[in-house]
Amino acid sequence: MTPRLPEALSFTAFAPFGDVIEVREGVRHYPINGGTTERYHELTAIDPGRDGRGIVSIFRGQPRPLPLRLEVMERHPLASQAFVPLSGHPYLVVVAPAGEAPTPGALRIFLARPDQGVNYAPGVWHHPLLALEATSDFLVIDRTGPGDNCDEVALPHPIVVDIARER
Repeated sequence: MTPRLPEALSFTAFAPFGDVIEVREGVRHYPINGGTTERYHELTAIDPGRDGRGIVSIFRGQPRPLPLRLEVMERHPLASQAFVPLSGHPYLVVVAPAGEAPTPGALRIFLARPDQGVNYAPGVWHHPLLALEATSDFLVIDRTGPGDNCDEVALPHPIVVDIARER
């Protein structure tokens, strides 16, 4: 099986799955705090779902060895889920459209820079956290509340992912 290589994470490429949280051209921004801070406003909207409450957590991910075997995907049907890296390391983002359980061919694989976060739209399939290089902390904004908000499925066969060593 030939390893799949990730594509660079970009706002446009990721749009069908949610938002990329990053400073980029065209984003509304303005000075605050007496001109000492630039606010990049409303980079994503958190959707806690009906009867849900938004919460902030930190997830600490262990680095995954490469090449990586993808064997499972998950989704949160009731709410969005945002990940913002805190440790200065790149990470992988693997997604598939909302709907029925994803097929391996439907997976999109992105390499995220340390300054890019993601917000998965409700119901979008994604792989659990994929830290690279070192133990990495992520600020996670998601939902607590009634209802089952995590579905998990096994892929029919593993997908192998590798990244170019000359990043």
